[in-house]
Amino acid sequence: MLKRVFMAPDPGRARLRFAARAVLGVGLAVTVCGLAGHSLTGAVTGGLAALLALFTVTDATVRGQAFTTALLPAVGLPVLAVAAELHDRPVARGLALLTVVGAGVYARRWGPRGHSLGVFAFMTFFVAQFLHTGPEQLPELSAAVVLSLFTASTVRFGLWCYERRTPPPPVPVAPAAERGLARATTRQAVQATAAAGFALVVGQLVSGDRWYWAVGATWWIFVNTTSRGETLVRGFRRVLGTVLGIALGLAVAVPVAGAAVPTAVLVAVCVFGICYSAAVSYTWMMLSVTLLAELLYGLLGVLGPGLLGVRLAETGVGALGALLAVALVLPITTHATTDAWIQRALRCVHACTAEATARLAGAPGADPAPRVAELELLLGRVRLSVAPLVHPLNPVRARKRRARRVLALLDDCAREIRGLAAVAADPEASHDVRLAAACRRVETAVEALTEGRADTVTAPEEGSHAIEPALAHLHGLERALAELATPLRGQAGSPLVEA
Repeated sequence: MLKRVFMAPDPGRARLRFAARAVLGVGLAVTVCGLAGHSLTGAVTGGLAALLALFTVTDATVRGQAFTTALLPAVGLPVLAVAAELHDRPVARGLALLTVVGAGVYARRWGPRGHSLGVFAFMTFFVAQFLHTGPEQLPELSAAVVLSLFTASTVRFGLWCYERRTPPPPVPVAPAAERGLARATTRQAVQATAAAGFALVVGQLVSGDRWYWAVGATWWIFVNTTSRGETLVRGFRRVLGTVLGIALGLAVAVPVAGAAVPTAVLVAVCVFGICYSAAVSYTWMMLSVTLLAELLYGLLGVLGPGLLGVRLAETGVGALGALLAVALVLPITTHATTDAWIQRALRCVHACTAEATARLAGAPGADPAPRVAELELLLGRVRLSVAPLVHPLNPVRARKRRARRVLALLDDCAREIRGLAAVAADPEASHDVRLAAACRRVETAVEALTEGRADTVTAPEEGSHAIEPALAHLHGLERALAELATPLRGQAGSPLVEA
């Protein structure tokens, strides 16, 4: 797991800059809250608001990110007010929280902005429970949230807006869905609400004071997942990360016991760890989140081994609620989700090929680079969807082998596409009349694979070794697509990967 985090590719040092900026933004937000005279509770609330603004806002453009960040107080402050007013009314408080959970998950249908606003709304309610916020604290905490968001925005869009110097990344749009309960976000909203209800009730039985940990675990297990298998794997990783974080907390956070300077340093390390590891390891992100929570409880003077035991129990309750919900309430199967994302990736392979071929032919405006970037993101979604099939705990070895073979061949396709795009970008590259024929064969292979006719895909003739670089990459792509016919099903309408 360490290798996965620290040796994972980081093109342009994007993750490093993202994490470093988060540390700077959160640190300045907490400092500004302190200079403004806010209490420890206010500084904690402001720091968490800044972290959420820097971590969860992922719109494709800087303008979109700024607009979403500006909307966060409009969503978070009313939720904070409701949570504070209902602090001493458990039934009404629980119903309000379940409403926030359902609405927050449903909002994902509107893309990154809906996702960010939903997360911020839920976490605002969660923080109110974390700090036992009452109505009398509402003015201070609201002011701390606004001040911290302003500070975080100043860092993100003023002091260190590295996104302005890079083109906006393509965002893979989720496969089209039907209306109503056929839409994945609608089904997930129902699942998350049911799971949160279970976690709320059972979590109260485990601890009347820390029940919200169970609901929080349920919420975050549903983030960035779609299928039943994805949710199962994420639940396992959350529990594993929590266990590791508790063990580290016993060795670090408990001895520190809220001492200001070492706690501040460790909190900065945790913020960096959350942002740096989130894209590559949910386990390590959860370790950082758990240690951060322990350090904050140390500042509040309530940290102890007993509290860590309660956190582990509540996390288990939340994970169990999520697993029951995805298994019993409107389940979304792994193979259906995987099928949709693999088809999207294959179609993008063809689009990349067509753009590169047009570029080599001298077509004005043809540029495969955006399509190549989109393909990388789509392959990331394929890996996330297939993760349950290749997980070490998956007992079905044959399906695991098939899934790994599909991933390996898709990676081969991506490698050939990158090589083809690099050749097309060379102004000295010349057009070969055989490129058009090879591109048509790629198109035919993609159509066959996505329409359930994998048995009709054929590889290039043996001995057809092209010397021309672009043609060599196209032949390699043809061979990879032909080999995909074996692990992919051939019946029309059936899933591409059995699960």
